[in-house]
Amino acid sequence: KPHTPFPNSSCCKILIFRLLRMTTVKKIIDQKSNTIFSVRSTDSIADVLKIMRDFRVRAVLVIDDGALMGIVSQGDCAIKVLLPHNNPVQGLVAKVMSPNSLTVSLANSLEECMAIMIHKRIRHLPVLEKSNVIGVISVGDLVKNIIELQGNQIKFLETYIKGHGA
Repeated sequence: KPHTPFPNSSCCKILIFRLLRMTTVKKIIDQKSNTIFSVRSTDSIADVLKIMRDFRVRAVLVIDDGALMGIVSQGDCAIKVLLPHNNPVQGLVAKVMSPNSLTVSLANSLEECMAIMIHKRIRHLPVLEKSNVIGVISVGDLVKNIIELQGNQIKFLETYIKGHGA
């Protein structure tokens, strides 16, 4: 088996996870728009579904008087409203939301976010700063960041190979 002078794939995976450990939620939030999609717990489920449809989001925060009360996902709506044939116009957000949402801060690493999402089987984490909601980080945000890190790593390896191939 010939020896290769550059890192193998397991080494590259380790590098990606080290970079995830170093990258914070702040980087992701700074790259996103400042729009926070939210409803009140007393709003109808139909209001949540309209927001999801109109803005192509998969989860909406539930905020009452500035305080995070929970989160409503597409899964919540499908399982708790559509499957039992409940009327989304009559049903209230409070009945279908997931209360006591797990949250992260700007200082949390993306690795920590990924661990929370995997172990708790969730796709969205509200981001709080001093009890104020400042955004949401999704599994899609994490995947996008990993792809960016891999692209940077590919560029580095290409430069490394070209530099040593002369």
